[in-house]
Amino acid sequence: MDAPTVARVGSADRLRGSLRLPGDKSITHRALLLAALAEGESRILDGSDGLDCNSTAAALRALGVEIERIGASAGGRVDRVVRSGGRRAWREATGPLDAGNSGTTLRLLAGVLAGTPGYAILDGDDSLRRRPVARIIEPLRRMGATLYARAGDSLPPLTIIGRSPLRGIDHQTTVPSAQVKSAVLLAGLSAEGRVLVRESVATRDHTERMLRARGVDVVDVAKGATRGSEVAMEGGQTMLALDEQVPGDISAAAFWLVAGAAHPDADLVVERVGVNPTRRAVIDLLLAMGARIDEDPSGGPNGEPTARLRVRSSRLEAIDIGPADTARAIDEIPILCFAAACAHGTTRIRGAGELRHKESDRIGGIAAGLSALGARIEVQGDELEIRGNGDRPGFGLHGTIVEAHEDHRLAMTFAIAALLAPGAVSIRGAASAAVSYPGFFEELERVRA
Repeated sequence: MDAPTVARVGSADRLRGSLRLPGDKSITHRALLLAALAEGESRILDGSDGLDCNSTAAALRALGVEIERIGASAGGRVDRVVRSGGRRAWREATGPLDAGNSGTTLRLLAGVLAGTPGYAILDGDDSLRRRPVARIIEPLRRMGATLYARAGDSLPPLTIIGRSPLRGIDHQTTVPSAQVKSAVLLAGLSAEGRVLVRESVATRDHTERMLRARGVDVVDVAKGATRGSEVAMEGGQTMLALDEQVPGDISAAAFWLVAGAAHPDADLVVERVGVNPTRRAVIDLLLAMGARIDEDPSGGPNGEPTARLRVRSSRLEAIDIGPADTARAIDEIPILCFAAACAHGTTRIRGAGELRHKESDRIGGIAAGLSALGARIEVQGDELEIRGNGDRPGFGLHGTIVEAHEDHRLAMTFAIAALLAPGAVSIRGAASAAVSYPGFFEELERVRA
């Protein structure tokens, strides 16, 4: 069942159930791209069937890669077979490649196309056209590709004239971004010489893990560093085709973890969640707030650890979230803001400026929506201050109309808030949940039953 454009969600007396999540969106994007670069057949099991990952699949098909869906989609998961002759078998697309709403599609595919001889245009919807691309243009140009965009090379559409070989590079990222790091590493597969990417704040390392699993030697130069990261690889390495089972999306799990911890009568289990150390900050931050989360590790494929998580009603306490933790939990900050609204004390979130460049201005959107629901939230520049209503009945929440700005993370955050708010909450733009979590509203109704 598709999410309605406007969803009306009422409060829940209790929350119970076991949830199996959509496939991890970040891993699915990368699995599709790496399978398309390898020669041979790769099977991607339990991948995300969200609109963003489908945009990556569609763009690769337009480049001549065969991608077959096998079996029906279930719970936001789908199995795919990718057959490719490698990059040399790709063809030029006959028109612009449509990344839809997906910044990951645009930025990672730009890295691949920079090292692919030929001409390509990457474009997307109105939201994507407002998202910055200068941060990938600069390093890819230094590697030898030709790229340009509108608004002074800052906004899509992005035109790429690729070449091979590219040059090696020593690149320091200007903002914490796994997408920029990944774009440079993927371009490095077509480079001569060493490719080194330095980050002041370590970001998710799915690309490095997945390249290693496929036979590419990627070295963690700054192994053991507490904050930053340096990863290096020799250019021009070839990659093996590989079968991959995608773990459940931890960003999707975050909504249920907050729902279970904040609701006064909740006991929820989330199965086979990816708990990669560079992605699990949301779990650790909720534990620091006092959330009762039990973690049962279950191993995982291709170096990606997974776990079964159980969350129960908890007394949440305010914490300070600094820039490093904000960067590590950037996709989960909206739902963490709601957790803070249900906590005792004042939570401060610093270094959240990157949220202004997502599918919407998430700082403005989350502040406006939670304030309309009765939360006490203030914004000062790129910092948020949330005064928790933990001592007030119903956390001081009430039914109202909120605007999700066609942003999936905001839509789902407001839906979780509605489970605790006396009176119904109407969410405009609720259909955007399908970007990352098809079937979210069905699951919402099931766990409240």
